Amino acid sequence: MATKKRKSTQPQDQGISAKELYTKLESKREPYVQRAISCAKLTLPHVFHDKNDDGNTKFNTPYQSIGARGVNNLTSKLVLALFPPNEGFFKLGLSTEMKRQLINSSPEVYEEKTQEIEQALMRYEQASLKYLEEIQFRSTAQEASRHLIITGNGVVFLPPDRDGTKFYDLNHFVVQRDGVDTVVTLITKDTLLKRTLPPEAYNLVPDKKDDEEVEVYTKCDLVDDNYECFSEVDGVLINGSEQSYPKEKFPYIVLRMTKGSNEDYGRSMVEEYLGDLTSLEKLSKALVTMASISARTLYLVNPNGITRPKLLQDAQEGDFVSGRIEDIQALQLNKYPDMQTTKATADTIEQRLSFAFLLSNVVQRNAERVTAEEIRTVASELEDTLSGVYSILTQEFQLPLVRRVLAVLMAKGELAQLPNGFIEPTITTGMEALGRGHDFNKFMTFMSVVGQMPDAMGYMKINQWLVAIATSLGIDTTGLIKTDEEIQQEQQQAMEAQQEQALVEQAMSSTMNESEVTQ
Repeated sequence: MATKKRKSTQPQDQGISAKELYTKLESKREPYVQRAISCAKLTLPHVFHDKNDDGNTKFNTPYQSIGARGVNNLTSKLVLALFPPNEGFFKLGLSTEMKRQLINSSPEVYEEKTQEIEQALMRYEQASLKYLEEIQFRSTAQEASRHLIITGNGVVFLPPDRDGTKFYDLNHFVVQRDGVDTVVTLITKDTLLKRTLPPEAYNLVPDKKDDEEVEVYTKCDLVDDNYECFSEVDGVLINGSEQSYPKEKFPYIVLRMTKGSNEDYGRSMVEEYLGDLTSLEKLSKALVTMASISARTLYLVNPNGITRPKLLQDAQEGDFVSGRIEDIQALQLNKYPDMQTTKATADTIEQRLSFAFLLSNVVQRNAERVTAEEIRTVASELEDTLSGVYSILTQEFQLPLVRRVLAVLMAKGELAQLPNGFIEPTITTGMEALGRGHDFNKFMTFMSVVGQMPDAMGYMKINQWLVAIATSLGIDTTGLIKTDEEIQQEQQQAMEAQQEQALVEQAMSSTMNESEVTQ
């Protein structure tokens, strides 16, 4: 059941400052923080750690590297899938309501203006993508994806007053959601040097020195489809910090890796495999420890023997030393069978984790002959496991990002203002790309079957077939594939050219015959 949207909760309204509410909500966030720290310790400890740690903290390196490799691999795959380079990840189109109004008002005008509208919206797309590259958003997306995989949570902030992006990890924000998972309260914490504060905030902390750190809290509440935000220092409202944003243009993008029923925060992918990672860490530590012990070279000497260890120690290569070989024995632990069992168990767990983290070494099975098709099939199956991740990130990351970027560019005057509800963005990567990939595989399978049937190609509509294949690959066929009218026109021109050639040849033949008769 959805909760009722609340009124603005500035400090003077509710009697509690943003810092006090932040501290109160930290207790509910703490279990997620502790689980995130446990996940980071087995993958990339420096990515997320206790809030009291700083740059001087030395983190313990895990005994196994599969966690770090898996996180880095998944991070790259997510960023490339959601925000592919040199390619747009969304398309803009008229909203359904706007299309209906235009068609009802004048179908002829709508048909005539469709191409013009599409070209204009394409310029909006290009401007948005250029802006994201200018503010180096890809690096922020990389950081956000890494935190989502390890901690399951994060906030991406696109400041309204300057170009750039900022990422808040789980230690620097608290959030409350309603019954349908809509963010109703968000508080972020920034730790800044006093001298970097604006004048309105600088004067609120006179007891602080310029090089001392100051905590700034920003609180946003959902009120009647608008987010009402303000910032404060030491519980005092910063004058001029009050802002109001439409729900669709909120500059804070609150991210989750997975949804949990009635949970304000998400769960991470690493947490789902924490058992295997913990087991592999213990087994790897045991193997390394036993290998170090086994590498030590120790000799046992018979105390009642005639061989003198000092003579052996001082002897040079090729020297003769009196003694009996039975008096000296190399110390062996005889733990090889136990280590083999440990190694086999660790290998099994590592293979399971490699599948979970989509590492390429599991795509090719251990065999003498492995076909390229088999590799593609296994890789496609592994990629499909990310479909659930793509679906939530499409709705909670990509779509809010597009809407916010368009709002920023319109506010700066770089794009013309459009009425609310005039256009709708459609995400073309992630889940959409997976679906197109499956369509392409089906087309290729069908094509191979048709190719084996005599005269079957004569029944195919080649033009439509080419368009379908290009669509499955995400290629815009505008101006690329000839239309039926263009093909007919070319055929007509070819026929006319043949007729003209025939007439020329006939005229030349008649001229030559007349010349022969005259002679």
